[in-house]
Amino acid sequence: MFRSILSFFEPFILMLLGTVLLASLIPARGIWAGIAGDAADVGIVLLFFLHGAKLSREAIWEGARNWRLHVAVLATTFVVFPLLGLLAGRTPGLAGPVATGMLFLTLLPSTVQSSIAFTAIARGNVAAAVCSASFSNLIGIVATPALVALLIGSGEGGGGISLAAVESIVAQLLVPFVAGHLLRPWIGGWIARRKRLLTIVDRGSILLVVYTAFGAAVVEGLWHRVSPADLLLIGVLCAVLLAVVLTVTWFAGRALGFSREDAIVLLFCGSKKSLASGVPMAGVLFPAATVGAVLLPVMLFHQLQLIACAVIARRYADAASLAEAEAVSL
Repeated sequence: MFRSILSFFEPFILMLLGTVLLASLIPARGIWAGIAGDAADVGIVLLFFLHGAKLSREAIWEGARNWRLHVAVLATTFVVFPLLGLLAGRTPGLAGPVATGMLFLTLLPSTVQSSIAFTAIARGNVAAAVCSASFSNLIGIVATPALVALLIGSGEGGGGISLAAVESIVAQLLVPFVAGHLLRPWIGGWIARRKRLLTIVDRGSILLVVYTAFGAAVVEGLWHRVSPADLLLIGVLCAVLLAVVLTVTWFAGRALGFSREDAIVLLFCGSKKSLASGVPMAGVLFPAATVGAVLLPVMLFHQLQLIACAVIARRYADAASLAEAEAVSL
């Protein structure tokens, strides 16, 4: 059992934890903090540029046909999750930037890579998963900052939406994404043949932002404000949040009359939150001194969702294999 749990801690999770440890022990200070911050900004711009170039217009039009499924995924991501986040953020003993982080977690779009991967393992509708996850991330560029402004505003730990924040979002996220998509006819094939490049930029930019964010938070006294008991409380809240959403999406798929394949898409795309989108958005939307604390719930939830969804996907795959074997024997 212990080894099976460890198998879900992919190398990136270990790298993420190592980056947090490095930022805690050797945070960037002075001129080095500025250099690290600029490098992180460049990485985020490149990341969204490559993601824009990767998303095909054919996938957008094809996905639009299965509108009931996509509406259900988006409703879970941007309505059900935020409502649960409002409750979680008011948990006794949780306050300040960490409480803001719990709510911010629920405002993020769905993941792309892991949602599609788990849908494929579970024998679900992979094409629909690609579209739902892509739509969620595309809409999230606008929806997440808007929800932050509406539900978090400029309260404690909140950044709100100022003119500077809007400009940063447009410059760092939206413009590179649109530029990459417009250049897709010329560079899309080249990028598709270099998946490793996208992976390196994807993970490298996240690690850079996490290092700079946690480094700034450590310099401001993060680990003096967040105790082991706080970390345990955040972990419990993330686990409960994930369990509730998985249950809601499981029942919703059946209540809405979705096929098994589409219900799997709703289960995996609707229950996920994107670390890849959350890290750069937090850096834009929140003060530098609070970003590290705000990201704690996002990082813990990310790890829990990978473990839980890997187990669920394997169970679906085993059930499908068993059904196929019984059909052959008949």
